[in-house]
Amino acid sequence: MYLSQARATDPCRDTTAEPAPPSATSGDTARSRVPATVLALGLVSLVTDASAEMVTAILPMYLMYGLGIGYLQLGALDSLHTGATALFRIGGGYAADRFGHSKAVATGGYALSALTKVAFPAVGSAPAIGALVTADRIGKGIRTAPRDALITAAVPEQDLGRAFGIHRAMDTCGALLGPLLAFAVLLAVPGGYDTAFLVSFCLAATGVVVIVAFVRRDPNPTPHRRALGLRAHLTSLRTPAIGRCTLAAALLGLLTVGDMSFYVGLQHRLDVPAEALPLLPIGTALVFMAAAVPLGVLADRLGRWPLFLCGQLSACGAYLFLWQTPFTGWPATALVLTLYGLFYAATDGVLMAHIAPLLPQESRTTGLAVVQSAQSLARAGGALAFGTVAAFGDLATAFAAFGCVSVVALAAARLIHRPGKHS
Repeated sequence: MYLSQARATDPCRDTTAEPAPPSATSGDTARSRVPATVLALGLVSLVTDASAEMVTAILPMYLMYGLGIGYLQLGALDSLHTGATALFRIGGGYAADRFGHSKAVATGGYALSALTKVAFPAVGSAPAIGALVTADRIGKGIRTAPRDALITAAVPEQDLGRAFGIHRAMDTCGALLGPLLAFAVLLAVPGGYDTAFLVSFCLAATGVVVIVAFVRRDPNPTPHRRALGLRAHLTSLRTPAIGRCTLAAALLGLLTVGDMSFYVGLQHRLDVPAEALPLLPIGTALVFMAAAVPLGVLADRLGRWPLFLCGQLSACGAYLFLWQTPFTGWPATALVLTLYGLFYAATDGVLMAHIAPLLPQESRTTGLAVVQSAQSLARAGGALAFGTVAAFGDLATAFAAFGCVSVVALAAARLIHRPGKHS
């Protein structure tokens, strides 16, 4: 449906961003179209995420049950996995703004991640694998802000929530397919890990081809954009609205449990069989994929910041449920995974849709990177904190602490940042 509606002519912004004739019918038709840039970037993210998740689907189970690491070490690894992209996000965002080539910078990030996949069969030690995973996360950090800037430039402001929702839904579809593809490859070729790495590389390489061939290039950079250094870009972002939003997002990120720790904690607290651990992210991905577009549209209509806070509240509900629930088994697991999927659907793209219009155009990619980096570093700290509390206390204590403090943090975030009605 979306493919048949995508049309674009301008090299910077698709025709959906142009003013429509003053008729209700034509206006509705324009808003119903999805820009080709959004669809192409969604496809790139889909195959790239499928590639990445093929490699990482069994990582928590391998770490916990294969290597026998504890919650503290798992929290530290979760923290590294979450926070490794932070500084490179700013570097990628600044490079895109400095030279006016968001597409080129994003392509470089995707290419770096693809190259790490083909190198996996050549290494056999944990430190080497860790280095490849770090390189993959660096690629993700470089490409994320330029990619989101390309989406922002492709659609009118009033449709940003829907556009980011469509992109995140396609991205999450890849996260859903990755573990299934890995399972299928290993089922067809028992012990064929090299085959799985090869398939993963082919998917990642496909993403690079798609962004090169089908994502529209940036407009020619202006002399003013070339003249700005990093300090000038950061200075232009020092407005009360941007500062308060970044602070509030970082505060809530600090109280976000890392994914690996969350799924391992869920498995223990709800008595889910250990062998089912790699399947838990699929439940979250299904909810995320189904809810991302409807919630993005809702955010455009009712306000993006309030919906972002509702998403954080959903995560808080999942933590509190895992603290005090008398229920176990698959029904309880389905409820928690639904809450966690709604958390991602209502926060990931919605935050970018909220902050993008607040940023000056010449520093937009750098600004997106700053917010993403602040959130990533905060979430890395949260993952480490959760692992520490779980190691020296227990899982129930850790979920209780994060759930209860999150309630206070949500109230504080609501006071820190008070945007307009539709922001």
